[in-house]
Amino acid sequence: MDMENILFTIISALVVIFFSMVLHEIAHGLVAYWLGDDTAKSSGRFSLNPLRHIDPFLTIIMPMLMVIGNLFGFGLPIFGGAKPVPVNTLRIKGGALGLALVAIAGPLTNFILAFLFFVGVVFTSGHAQAFSMLALQINLGFMVFNLIPIPPLDGSRVLFALAPDSIRKFMIYLEQYGLMLVFVMLIFFGGVFGTAMSTAINAIIDLFSKILMIQ
Repeated sequence: MDMENILFTIISALVVIFFSMVLHEIAHGLVAYWLGDDTAKSSGRFSLNPLRHIDPFLTIIMPMLMVIGNLFGFGLPIFGGAKPVPVNTLRIKGGALGLALVAIAGPLTNFILAFLFFVGVVFTSGHAQAFSMLALQINLGFMVFNLIPIPPLDGSRVLFALAPDSIRKFMIYLEQYGLMLVFVMLIFFGGVFGTAMSTAINAIIDLFSKILMIQ
């Protein structure tokens, strides 16, 4: 791959990551606000400024390492996360359902973005198609990764909303070690984890193809 394409891929990835994760986090905050909790709004998390949402490792370093690895043929799923939106669970209307809606809003946003970029892959060509493909992969990777039920990822919030109090207490305790658990999982089970993510991502792309009736 020549230097022009490498720079195009890296810059495109950064643009997509910032854009996608800002919308992901704002979606969490908007649903929480809709359900009665203005914590995210008062904390400035409705901002379009990516600096308010970035976790240096999860948002930049980890996904960019995967993007660069793919430039050299590693074929890694691209995934990451952002700084969790603060939520006061006591103020969320609807109990467990409300908490689950707040949690799922971010991954659902990535799912919608991924579908729009899939349309771009189908109906464009050249640099626009390459950008759309990268954006599709990033959004699906972020969606699937964030649905893992390990704190502080969004999947844990959904599980927390549906779990009994005994499990919730354990999850609250576990959250302080959550990122460490994610890192351990990536280090020791990276191959299995990557395969599982790739399988999920390919299944979603197949679903998109069926929606657009593409053989």
